[in-house]
Amino acid sequence: MIVIQLNQRQQKIIEIVKETEPITSEAIASLLNVTRATLRSDLAILTMTGILDARPKVGYFYTGVNNLSLIGDEIKNKKVEDIMSIPVIAKKDDSLYEVIVNMFLSDVGSIFIIDEEDTLCGVVSRKDLLKATVGGADMNKMPIGMIMTRTPNIVTVVKEDNVILVAKKIIEHEIDSVPVVEEIENKLKIIGRISKTNITKLFLEMVDN
Repeated sequence: MIVIQLNQRQQKIIEIVKETEPITSEAIASLLNVTRATLRSDLAILTMTGILDARPKVGYFYTGVNNLSLIGDEIKNKKVEDIMSIPVIAKKDDSLYEVIVNMFLSDVGSIFIIDEEDTLCGVVSRKDLLKATVGGADMNKMPIGMIMTRTPNIVTVVKEDNVILVAKKIIEHEIDSVPVVEEIENKLKIIGRISKTNITKLFLEMVDN
């Protein structure tokens, strides 16, 4: 759960509202011996987070609900399958040039590589492609399988995984995205992709709502 840290004055404001609700900002300021202007930012934070509720010409009420905590709880309930996108895939025999073009047109940071049986066998990032081209590789002749990171050194997730778990994996391994896989007949099939962008969009949607 996401917990917002309140300063001492904000905590005192909450105590006052609890005991005397409804109470106006003028009354709160008088009890704390400060000006209304001084309290403006504190009251804004407490109402924005949902801890206090303000009603015109009535005053402030205590609700005890922290909207940031609600957002945290909602994120915890989100699964990979709720926000995953379509994966960008290449064959391991595709040339370096073909993969670079694919990455450029798809506007992604990494591409997942499959073998002849459509099984996940590797992944390449922009950094991998840059290293290969700077190193003088023949882009039209070198197969992407020569420079890809191979399984089992690939971080994967399944559609039932929690979004928080995925975010931790992305941060821990310092990667752009992870493939969403499904094991079929002991082979890993790629069914989706989840990236930093997917997670950021989820957070923004929740905040906007």
